[in-house]
Amino acid sequence: MSGLKVLALCGSLRAKSTNKALLEYAIAHAPDGMQIELADLTDLPFYNSDLKVQPLAVQSLLAQFAQADAFLLACPEYNYSIAPALKNALDWASREPDNALMAGKVAAILGSGGGMGTSRAQYHLRQVCVFLDLHLVNKPEVFCNAFANTFDSDVKLTDERIQRLIVQLLGALQELALRFKK
Repeated sequence: MSGLKVLALCGSLRAKSTNKALLEYAIAHAPDGMQIELADLTDLPFYNSDLKVQPLAVQSLLAQFAQADAFLLACPEYNYSIAPALKNALDWASREPDNALMAGKVAAILGSGGGMGTSRAQYHLRQVCVFLDLHLVNKPEVFCNAFANTFDSDVKLTDERIQRLIVQLLGALQELALRFKK
């Protein structure tokens, strides 16, 4: 598939986030025909249906969702669940009429954290994605332990196994997008 536009969303707002580092690796190693753009969620307000005018940060994010063919979701784990920044971005996008910004599109999930590397949060996110009518890449699953010498002191991904998994995940995302291309 040529010209696959992927919107990457990072659930961590930290400047030196290991989840952002996973996405940066993905951006640098995207397969031919795939363009990955990283969304900026730092100024995104909490979803509020009482707002009569969408803030500029929301308008910008929704425009990115509209242009995207697919999504790459970096899912940190906060208290065994999805990080609020990621969930909030998905909530804003889901409120468009008929869920037009996400329904029927494809997505892949990866994440970096302690212990089991965000596996619990990723499974919660999969439940949310079912409701959003996203078609998810099932394998490979990328659960990265951020504290196992996976990143260098500059928070660059150095673990070759995780690097290979990310490349495989991007290939699977591209293949799934081709199958669901309208």
